[in-house]
Amino acid sequence: MLGDTTSGGAASGDTPHTGGDGDRRGRRALILVENLSVPFDRRVWQECTTLRDAGWTVDVICPRGTKRDTEAEIEIDGVRIHRYPLRAATGGPAGYLREYGAALWHTARLARRVGPVHVVHACNPPDLLFLPALWLKRRGARFVFDQHDLIPELYLSRFGRGKDLLYRGVCALERMTYRAADIVLATNESYKAVAVHRGGRRPEDVFVVRSAPATDRFRPVPPEPELKRGKPHLLCYLGVMGPQDGVDYALRALAKLRDELGRTDWHAVFVGSGDAFEAMVELSRSLGLSDQVQFTGRVPDADLVRYLSTADVCLSPDPRNPLNDVSTMNKVLEYMAMGRPIVSFDLREARVSAGEAAVYAPANDEGAFAALVAQLLDAPERRARMGKIGEERINGQLAWRNSQASLLAAYAAACRTAIDAGRRQRR
Repeated sequence: MLGDTTSGGAASGDTPHTGGDGDRRGRRALILVENLSVPFDRRVWQECTTLRDAGWTVDVICPRGTKRDTEAEIEIDGVRIHRYPLRAATGGPAGYLREYGAALWHTARLARRVGPVHVVHACNPPDLLFLPALWLKRRGARFVFDQHDLIPELYLSRFGRGKDLLYRGVCALERMTYRAADIVLATNESYKAVAVHRGGRRPEDVFVVRSAPATDRFRPVPPEPELKRGKPHLLCYLGVMGPQDGVDYALRALAKLRDELGRTDWHAVFVGSGDAFEAMVELSRSLGLSDQVQFTGRVPDADLVRYLSTADVCLSPDPRNPLNDVSTMNKVLEYMAMGRPIVSFDLREARVSAGEAAVYAPANDEGAFAALVAQLLDAPERRARMGKIGEERINGQLAWRNSQASLLAAYAAACRTAIDAGRRQRR
């Protein structure tokens, strides 16, 4: 599966109807996800609960997880989730063809079981879910496209094949998705600009719904010095470990921190998993970092909070590439929610998110990244000040309540398009 960037009542068979903007009683939304299971996909789960609280009946179609989210069908907190078996792609383009073909077949099958809905809300990647969305549009639904990733940029950043035939293919799929959608949700202003300029969408039809950490999940607890493995300082990385996520940059920077700056007063924990996990463990071993770098894989929320609460510095080593420069990194927001200072490469949207809660190394400069880590380790008061700035931003301008308002405005706009279309048909 691709991507990281970047987490109502029971289902019924009522025929969709339209009404005024405030008439949400009986409204039904179907959310389509292929990249992650739900509620593990935190952004999607926050959207589900926001819609539920606003009076919508919400169904979700998504793949099953491997260790969690394994039930074929379940209702959680009033949201009905329908899951299908899916094997993640391996072996290049043919693997993705098998994965996406299976996902589309299961999504269409389960959508028929769910029945008519007022809004179909499709989350990429991939840019293929417009196909079942179109089937539902022909039955009266409005289509909201939730663009989690820019797939053309993801393709360039992940595979390094240049603008070849497959790149032109993903660009065509993105254009078709934009064209099919009634409303587009963008995760930040950079993505909105792409929807407007590359996708040809009207600015008023694109709503920025920023991802935000669940503050009930990310609450600091007392630090546990034993997690530092006898060292004065703990460094922490949290997130997916894919080819474009920069874990290799972080490891090489840590080797420079030790070898060129003479700093051995730290232990580092890398929390998460992904396609590159085994390769990163091997890279750590080859760099001689095995005694100082710990890979935990995915851990329960309670353990994640323990590590972040103890961390002195958090790492956001995503290198500058066509995708990362314009994407909002969930880990940056989660570090901020926990009041942790951040070292990042200088990316456009990293600065928008973190502001002065982070320090920024020149793009992809591992030596400069290491030097900034060393500076922060020696500046506890600065670290505390940066952490406070991050917490204030997450609880203020970047809070989920602001995104909730934008999400509900987007749904209201989608319903208005249905009303307008009905009026035109009656004329």
